[in-house]
Amino acid sequence: MSSAPTTLPNNNAAATAGGATPSPTFSPLYQQIKALITRSLQSGEWRPGELIPSEVELANRFKVSQGTVRKAIDELSAENLVVRRQGKGTFVATHHEARAQFRFLRLKPDVGEPLYPDNTIIDAKRLRAPADIARQLDIKTGDSVVFLKRMQSFDNAPTILEELWLPGTIFKGLSVERVLQYKGPMYALLETEFGTQMIRAVENIKAVVADQVTADLLQLPLNTPLLSVTRVSFTYGDKPVEVRRSYYVTNNHHYRNDLN
Repeated sequence: MSSAPTTLPNNNAAATAGGATPSPTFSPLYQQIKALITRSLQSGEWRPGELIPSEVELANRFKVSQGTVRKAIDELSAENLVVRRQGKGTFVATHHEARAQFRFLRLKPDVGEPLYPDNTIIDAKRLRAPADIARQLDIKTGDSVVFLKRMQSFDNAPTILEELWLPGTIFKGLSVERVLQYKGPMYALLETEFGTQMIRAVENIKAVVADQVTADLLQLPLNTPLLSVTRVSFTYGDKPVEVRRSYYVTNNHHYRNDLN
């Protein structure tokens, strides 16, 4: 995994065309190393699930101390971009691991251990992006999007009803047939077949009541209280790549968020 030394980012601002020189900005060295490692992750130099070079190798590559590299990797680990494994090294995070799957699934059972739900696709098709979805995905109104509607069930009980919108240009080869055929976590499919990883997400949560259509699909009485969750997920470069709107049944579950 040896590579040629990589030039550190230049913190000295270049002179502008008008001759004026902006005030230089300072970035700690470990942050510069973190940016370089992130760039390698984004470019696919190290694929999801792969072992990245050791701290010693990275220190030699970037011509910095091992402690500087360790601090950079500590932050990447805290941001769930890499995973440290005792005695094995540091690996690129992947959505195929249970740890990553439950990172984005915040609905937990009131009793017992978390389980991954069974998925049933209700609808899958390509659409023209409505204005509100286009705005959140940073695309143009009318651009192609992949639309999915699915039910997630625990112990055969419908629990999460959700709609997903994905940019059609990024997921151009995602067919309705492939979606219907795939049984695993959606993020794992997008990672494996399209090289797109969900790095972070922003969620808006509020209490609502079920309308007739939602109640029928979730097999609930009309006006049953639900938790409404709207999520925008981002990949590298803070690029939005998914809008998800979900309704959670919380009779036997709760939404859990760890605050650090």
